[in-house]
Amino acid sequence: MRKIALILSGCGVFDGAEIHEACAALLALHRAGAAVTACAPSGPQMHVVDHAAGSPVSGATRDILAESARLVRGEITPLAALDPADFDGVMLPGGFGAAKNLCTFAVDGAACRVHPEVESFLRGAHAAGKPIAAMCIAPVVLARVFGSGGAPALTIGNDVATAAQVTAMGARHVDCAATGTVVDENARIVTTPAYMLTDDIGDVFASAEAAVKKLLSM
Repeated sequence: MRKIALILSGCGVFDGAEIHEACAALLALHRAGAAVTACAPSGPQMHVVDHAAGSPVSGATRDILAESARLVRGEITPLAALDPADFDGVMLPGGFGAAKNLCTFAVDGAACRVHPEVESFLRGAHAAGKPIAAMCIAPVVLARVFGSGGAPALTIGNDVATAAQVTAMGARHVDCAATGTVVDENARIVTTPAYMLTDDIGDVFASAEAAVKKLLSM
């Protein structure tokens, strides 16, 4: 049975992990017979967003790990407690949390910094030859971590401005349909646009299934 680390970034599209994408990834991995360990870094979110109003809540704070636990019925593990060597692959759902909490792309663009726990785990997984999949906006994390060391091919869909930022970080952006995948066999990276290009939840689940199929085949 393949063991996959699913790195979450909170709970909710505007300030954490995109819930549909996280659930789609979990279901696709389950159906494929993989064992999943949900995990997240510790520390405060960039901010807390009122998802009904669509605006930040002044003075509110929430922890990335504690919020991520909401998505997995409390079955969450601190990312810092995990060893990449214990897993066969890694997957990152999207949501603004990937660009706000896993890294600072939402604020700093191509000059962003990656959360140290996330960067350490991803570098360890990559060094051990483990494949890594990312959905939606989460590929920007991979662009920042691996872009300067080999120009991995990846996708965030076809948004020109975001693709330019990916390229500026040293990765090679490839336009892709919502349910498609871009696979870099040499870098062992799989990416898919999902909600970057669609409003259809069915497409999002198809996107997750496609990415998981490629991830597990590697």
